[in-house]
Amino acid sequence: MGRERTNDIGLSKADYQGRPSTLCKGCGHNSISAQIVQVAYDQNLDQNKLIKMSGIGCSSKSPAYFLGRSHGFNALHGRMPSVTTGAVLMNHHLKPIGVSGDGDTGNIGMGQFKHMVRRNVPMIYIIENNGVYGLTKGQFSATADIGQRTKYAGLNEFPAIDLCMEAIVADATFVARSFSGDKHQMQHLLTAALNHNGTAVIDIISPCVAFNNQDDSTKSYFWGKEHNEVINEIVAIQGLVQFQEEIDVDYAEGEIQDVQLHDGSWIRLKKLDADHDPTDRISALRILEEARQAQHFVTGLIYINDERGSLPVVKNIVDTPIAELGEGDIRPGRDVLDTALAELTF
Repeated sequence: MGRERTNDIGLSKADYQGRPSTLCKGCGHNSISAQIVQVAYDQNLDQNKLIKMSGIGCSSKSPAYFLGRSHGFNALHGRMPSVTTGAVLMNHHLKPIGVSGDGDTGNIGMGQFKHMVRRNVPMIYIIENNGVYGLTKGQFSATADIGQRTKYAGLNEFPAIDLCMEAIVADATFVARSFSGDKHQMQHLLTAALNHNGTAVIDIISPCVAFNNQDDSTKSYFWGKEHNEVINEIVAIQGLVQFQEEIDVDYAEGEIQDVQLHDGSWIRLKKLDADHDPTDRISALRILEEARQAQHFVTGLIYINDERGSLPVVKNIVDTPIAELGEGDIRPGRDVLDTALAELTF
């Protein structure tokens, strides 16, 4: 029997796995975990430099199932963004991979989600979106379709929130959508997100096989396969490949567009059957609205902006992580305190 194949840092794919899943058999969340494992193995990631973050819900159980050698934190419901922000400010050398759900993000966590995005916290923010509260037996979430009816929750009378649209409105710098049944697209988007120095939001439609997999639900496997419009093909390119000095957004159908990320790496976009420029914010919002009206969802890289600095850059965080600085580095001396107090004396 041959030895298990290892990557460039000597780890096998099994080394990137976590505990056995306790989610329902066939849950789309398990497929997402599997693709995170695959990408981490392919990209030779050092798990000691990754942190796993989550909130509450079926989705937030997922970090237990991947990157078993990474540290993690399971925050309160909807509070994962603020906890992650604090972790990044203490040690911006770590790369957070946050997993949330449509309820954890779009309902109780919406305020925290929007503020994390506007601060451009450098992290991958995965939304496992199934339109229901699966952990508490199928109540509608904020992304549930208007007019949708389920066995236990009845009829949903409110319009759905599009979390990709919310992210773009909040000035997100990387917004993508995928489908848990499309493993190759998920891998390409995850690889691109790893190379992005800012908040990389990936909304992944992930059917709940227990409570929301009816054929007329836009969060079901049937709907995903029948109404998924791929807007671009993404091929991640490792390292700095200087194809051009600036992004050229004037390209025809079938041609290739290269988009440079913060760290100098590139993602390559191949336009398929949609004339979409992912660097055009208005175009991104338009394509999401058109998809909503047509009741299908677009997948791929929807929007990217490489002009905004990430939170550590904007706040001028020193290169040495704050968590590694000694008391003498972070605590003012007695003379500094005396001077400050004297200035406050009237």
